[in-house]
Amino acid sequence: MAPAVIIRNMEQRLQKIMAQAGLGSRRECETIIANGRVKINGQIAILGAKADPEIDQITIDGSPLGKPAQLIYIALHKPRGVLSTVEAPDPRPTVRDLINVSGTIYPVGRLDVDSEGLILLTNDGELANRLTHPRYGHEKEYKVLVGKHPDPEQLKAWKYGIVLEDGVKTSPAEVSVEATAGKGAWMRVILREGRKHQIKEMGSKTGLPVIRIIRIRIGTLLLGLLKPKEWRYLSAREIAELKQPVKIIRNQPTKIQKSSILHKVKPAFSKPSTSSRRVTTKNNSQSGLESKHTSHSGSKASKRRTPL
Repeated sequence: MAPAVIIRNMEQRLQKIMAQAGLGSRRECETIIANGRVKINGQIAILGAKADPEIDQITIDGSPLGKPAQLIYIALHKPRGVLSTVEAPDPRPTVRDLINVSGTIYPVGRLDVDSEGLILLTNDGELANRLTHPRYGHEKEYKVLVGKHPDPEQLKAWKYGIVLEDGVKTSPAEVSVEATAGKGAWMRVILREGRKHQIKEMGSKTGLPVIRIIRIRIGTLLLGLLKPKEWRYLSAREIAELKQPVKIIRNQPTKIQKSSILHKVKPAFSKPSTSSRRVTTKNNSQSGLESKHTSHSGSKASKRRTPL
């Protein structure tokens, strides 16, 4: 009797294959597919299509889809006035302009141009999808300066949800007053969703004008000691923690490992101390990138804590 033939179905969702190749998050790749820019074996692909990247010919705008990219994970302190995009429609700088590394990386989630704080840039489409899709429930934590002292009713509205201009009610949030600041106050806000201008509109709807927004945490990733325009590679541990199922974080100090290497856009890059430890990512080939970059990287991590 002839041996049985085992047929392995290696087909995957097209947007997943594209995300693994570093073209963007799954949702961004879905937009590319919906626009008719992707073909499988010469046929225009549709949403929901599957393919085997080892067998099928996949093209984007006529160019073959590349192999899975070497994964990069970077934490950046975005300053005010910088767009949370890769390309800008005007002369304003983008977060991509602040990071002097080659390859395709893109911001995961966004901050308004006049907001500041933690931005994650990567080419890991799977992680980007996990961090931005509401069903995963990843928290984003902010320090928010409002122009008035919040009263109990205003805080209650923030906690239990506010109907925005589009008619959608916000999900429950965690809100507390951290400190007063003249006539205003610093609030600690934790969201599990990310609607456009959400915090500003929540303030407007409740009579609390929002003056400043600083994001200090995305899931388990902390802003820590990063100063505006500084960036660093994530450690292997940080990457692994971001990929784990959601854990609720409470009262964690905003700090980073002393070994993390910070990078500034200005002044020009200088050689780091030889004592700087290079992080090795077991499954994501991070070490090669860091080894290459640390030969011309920026300043070491400051020992001072970033005031919030």
